[in-house]
Parts: sequence; C-alpha cells; structure tokens
Amino acid sequence: MSISLPVIIPVLPSADIKRDLLWYKEKTGFEPLFGDHMYAGIRKGNLEIHLQWHADTEDDPLLGGSVIKIFVENVQELFDEFVQIGTVPSNKLRRNTPWGTHEFSFYDLNKNAIFFVEDA
Repeated sequence: MSISLPVIIPVLPSADIKRDLLWYKEKTGFEPLFGDHMYAGIRKGNLEIHLQWHADTEDDPLLGGSVIKIFVENVQELFDEFVQIGTVPSNKLRRNTPWGTHEFSFYDLNKNAIFFVEDA
C-alpha cells in the first residue's frame, strides 16, 4: 500500500469489528484491508477508515457519536450507489445547503455519523 503524505485517516469506535467489517462492505462498499478483532482498516477507492474496538466500559467507553465528513467529487454517484444497496433512503441527498454543499449521511452500527460531501 502506498500512501501519499500528508494524509488523515479517521479511526471510528466499534463494538464488534467482525460485524462492522461485514456491514461496511455490504452497506458502503468499503473493503477490508487488514485487521483482527481489535483494530481494522477498510478502503473504498482512495478513502480509508480504521475501526477500533472498545469495551463500552467506564475505562474504555464506546460512546459513539463520532462524525466524519468525506469530501468527494460527484456525490450523486455515491448517493445513488448507497440508495441502491439500502444504506440511505432516496430522499436524503441535501443539495445547495446554506453552507455551500451537496451532501448525504448515515449512521453505522455504532452511531458514528458518516457524511459524504461535495462543494456546490
């Protein structure tokens, strides 16, 4: 794997890495890159996300609520793909937001919000 630096890779909390790898593949097309039951990486094209297991205890809270925004060209193409596989409903693409974007989002199984955003 060759990565051009600098790069940022979000790490999202996971309650179950194996389950979440299957969900991301089925619902988003992200393919597993590496991992075990504690930490894994997934990729879709040039996009990469890592998943880290948390015990959901006081010392190791899962919490959820992380948010990532992935800026892309042609958000419509991704939106159509995610509608087709049932990840998002067909009415969730927001065009010409007050902040100048076209975007859609969904939650993974750990309540992490994933946004795909295109500058308008």
